Amino acid sequence: MLQKSKAFSGFSIQDIQKAKEFYGQTLGLKISEANGLLTLHLAGGNSVLIYPKANHTPATFTVLNFPVESVEKEVDELAARGVRCEVYNEPNLKTDSKGIFRGGGPVIAWFKDPGGNILSVIET
Repeated sequence: MLQKSKAFSGFSIQDIQKAKEFYGQTLGLKISEANGLLTLHLAGGNSVLIYPKANHTPATFTVLNFPVESVEKEVDELAARGVRCEVYNEPNLKTDSKGIFRGGGPVIAWFKDPGGNILSVIET
């Protein structure tokens, strides 16, 4: 039934203009805008829809992961563009001062978009 459908994911944000600036300029992703919606055009032909929602509540989980060769390098580049990675000091989740998790799984760092949605860079 849906096996041939080219599915895509989406998430909400309260301010499309801020999202457009963040994803397009800060992160340098290819984006398009139509009918008040943003589409992120990702490597490999994947796309993600970002839609406005007046009563937006940020996701409490990671909505978008960016596989990278070096999390350290990407975190430094994000910081240079004004993006701050989240620093966690919880019993089962501890990051270093840059926000990089280096134990018990893949090397990963989390950061938030202007709507508070959680994104990550994850080492492949």
